[in-house]
Amino acid sequence: MKICIYGAGAIGGYLGAQLTEIGADVTLIARGPHYEAIRQDGLRLRKDGKELVVYPKCVDTAEKAGKQDYIFVTLKAHSVPGCLDAFEVLMKDDTSFVWGVNGIPWWYFHNHENPDYRNKKVASVDPDGSQWDRLGPEKIIGCIVNPASEVIKPGVIQHLEGDKFQLGEINGEETDRIKKLSATLEEAGFQAPIRPNIKGDIWLKLFGNLSLNPISSLTTSTLVKICSDQEVRNVVKNMMNEAHDISKKLGIEKPFDVERRIEAAKAVGEHKTSMLQDLERDRPMEIDALVSSVQELGRITNVPTPTIDTVLALVKLRAKEAKLYK
Repeated sequence: MKICIYGAGAIGGYLGAQLTEIGADVTLIARGPHYEAIRQDGLRLRKDGKELVVYPKCVDTAEKAGKQDYIFVTLKAHSVPGCLDAFEVLMKDDTSFVWGVNGIPWWYFHNHENPDYRNKKVASVDPDGSQWDRLGPEKIIGCIVNPASEVIKPGVIQHLEGDKFQLGEINGEETDRIKKLSATLEEAGFQAPIRPNIKGDIWLKLFGNLSLNPISSLTTSTLVKICSDQEVRNVVKNMMNEAHDISKKLGIEKPFDVERRIEAAKAVGEHKTSMLQDLERDRPMEIDALVSSVQELGRITNVPTPTIDTVLALVKLRAKEAKLYK
């Protein structure tokens, strides 16, 4: 089983380190100083007060990696279109993409049970349909990334919390390919449950990302401050409830307690969201996959999204002023 980690940063590096440790045939694709550091000094994973040093196969082009059985995509959604040529170099007929990208994915409506929505394209994340056409939704294994980690310097990954990578076929089946992948990840020390409704699980993570990320970018506040301010908390609640209404219209019937979700975010404490960190570090902001896509699904399902619309307009302008969004 040949596994490629495309995007060997904080999450990809964490995956790659532990897979390398068990002897998996894994190749990391990295760039710049991170690539150079891994090549020269190995990949260092700091976790639970210990440091693991491994020497994975690490390359800087898809051509050097060769054809793969599984490709973990651990990029941000706006980076994916520029990688399609590389993905095609790595692909063979039976290659599977393990889609660990936050937000509503381009393949969300593949063979949807409701004929009104079946095979609709999500323009906010795949505007020209190239991901759908060139990769193909049948190659996708959904993956919800729960761990948090960061690259503290080139070649060094600091694990912060969590070890669960939820996996799911779009149609909910337990196929041979997903069972093999889950078993390998479990052997490497991760939790890798096979989920029967990965699209429903996507929403549970998205409720927080949709609301807390843009609000933190607008206010520069941490999670605990956002969730402790009653007026701002009400905005968060409204955004989550609007998204929940959309998910229900799409057939997702998972129970959701908005107050409990906000309290869970509050308990994380003085944490800056990834979108705020991107803003502070002058990196492109993940607005379309986390917010615009939900607004788009609201339009598709005829569910009003007044609060989402307002916050989206504001955070887009904030990002444009910082030259981090087009």
